[in-house]
Amino acid sequence: MSAILEKNPLATLSLWSRRLPAELGILLVLLGIGLAFELFGWAMREQSFLMNSQRLVLMILQVSVIGLLAIGVTQVIITTGIDLSSGSVLALSAMVAASLAQTSDFGRAMFPALTDLPVWVPVMAGIGVGLLAGVINGSLIAATGIPPFIVTLGMMVSARGLARYYTEGQPISMLSDSYTAIGSGAMPVIIFLVVAAIFHVALRYTKYGKYTYAIGGNMQAARISGINVKRHLIVVYSIAGLLAGLAGVVASARAATGQAGMGMSYELDAIAAAVIGGTSLAGGMGRITGTVIGALILGVMASGFTFLGVDAYIQDIIKGMIIVVAVVVDQYRNKRKAKR
Repeated sequence: MSAILEKNPLATLSLWSRRLPAELGILLVLLGIGLAFELFGWAMREQSFLMNSQRLVLMILQVSVIGLLAIGVTQVIITTGIDLSSGSVLALSAMVAASLAQTSDFGRAMFPALTDLPVWVPVMAGIGVGLLAGVINGSLIAATGIPPFIVTLGMMVSARGLARYYTEGQPISMLSDSYTAIGSGAMPVIIFLVVAAIFHVALRYTKYGKYTYAIGGNMQAARISGINVKRHLIVVYSIAGLLAGLAGVVASARAATGQAGMGMSYELDAIAAAVIGGTSLAGGMGRITGTVIGALILGVMASGFTFLGVDAYIQDIIKGMIIVVAVVVDQYRNKRKAKR
């Protein structure tokens, strides 16, 4: 084998490239985008993009909420599924959690008898709402065979409607200090990184991860090998819902309010982060580390375009183009894999 590699430098280079981490290329893209905005910043604004600590902190805080959604969406996509409901579930969870986190000082509390509750009550309520939505998604997909796109689209519309109906469109304010502390300082980032680490380990080193990849690689083969595919899909979608609920808690705590419009289009950002991070829409491929980098890429781009004064509508157009390019690259990669 070594003799063959010595005679064929291209084979040596190919083998060496395969041993490199899959996320290295995505990380280089992130660094390249950051440096590009740095150069444009000096050329157009005579300011540094990367050396502004306040801008970077705000960017990372925003990424942490979308990142929580993206971690759950990544696992769903690995099973060849999709979750369009995460942004709406975030809003509903935020509304429920915020309504139980109000203080008695507020004369118009939504539930006057349920003010000044221990912080774990609204937190668990918000997470529980997300978990319930995920269980419903997974159960409908597993039991009926309805495509995940349709099921989660229905949940997206229903959850957003419930979030508006919950307070008839009115925001919920005057939340307790112990609750808002969850969204203050670096706490959202810490929560995001801890969750990312947990599911990175779960996907790579546990039976849960092996089953998830097996179902995405070949669902029929996974079923024949003895995996309870239906039950596992319910678990995967439940986890995605739970993380959407957690994201709702973090978002409402950070904003110190619950609003039905929270998380609008966040599901698309979460899917984009997963796909940009190397998760294949064909299933069976994806890593949490790649998704984290993908979320950072979206955050850097959003912050960079705002820094340069690019119109918000133009930003959406560019974001859409990036998603399409990422899917095209994914298709090309799958074709090369099939040929090998």
